[in-house]
Amino acid sequence: MRPCPLTWLYAPGDRPPVVAKALTAGADVVVIDLEDAVAPDRKEYARAATSDLLAGPQPVPVHVRVNALDSPWAATDLATLAALPGLAGLRLPKVTGPDQIRQVAAAASVPLYALLETALGIEHAHAIATAHPALRGIALGEADLRADLGVRAEAGLDWPRSRVIVAARAAGLAPPPQSVHPDIRDLDGLAASCAHGRTLGFLGRAAIHPRQLPVIERAYLPTPAEIEHAETVLEAAAARPGAQALPDGRFIDAAAVGVARRTLALARRS
Repeated sequence: MRPCPLTWLYAPGDRPPVVAKALTAGADVVVIDLEDAVAPDRKEYARAATSDLLAGPQPVPVHVRVNALDSPWAATDLATLAALPGLAGLRLPKVTGPDQIRQVAAAASVPLYALLETALGIEHAHAIATAHPALRGIALGEADLRADLGVRAEAGLDWPRSRVIVAARAAGLAPPPQSVHPDIRDLDGLAASCAHGRTLGFLGRAAIHPRQLPVIERAYLPTPAEIEHAETVLEAAAARPGAQALPDGRFIDAAAVGVARRTLALARRS
């Protein structure tokens, strides 16, 4: 996996040719979906096809979004997939509390990622984020969260978005990626949404079609101006440690140096 993954591409587990294309589409991580993308009568086939694929190594990290932990399929999903050599992580949908993370961690020695998709999950965000060392990240599932909250406009999700970002940071986890943009033709809307997500503190985004990947990457990579400023900050800090003002009047301190280092680390991935 790249040091700063920005793109997570979902592919339905019951469509192996689509999964095969996703593995070569350029995403940092491919997420095979056994949950919402798979009809109930296709669950067993999707699990078996995914198990066959993950019996060996893959060209990019592959996560699997298993079925909701209270569903009739989750236990078999976990028992079948958790020890496969090609599996890089499990994404757990509709997590509402820390006990669910601990239960899965006790049965599966693989990195876990929690998706918070309900009001209860948002309320327990920090408890979930600190539930177990196996948990490596949290993120929102915005379609279900919209339905649960009755949200009608984008602004209605900004508070839960910020809540998850703060919980991840407080727990020492990586910044969460944004949830998927559901209209695969609306690339301008995707870019605008990514720009807004970046201002909130997200890092990267989940995608449901390969055409969304370059838009997400462009939105989250530092601009030339941001890179130049980061280099200036680090050069100034190296020459004279401590708080100071740059020639253009901008004040820098230890926090600004930390931001500059993260900016250049992200720029290096390209």
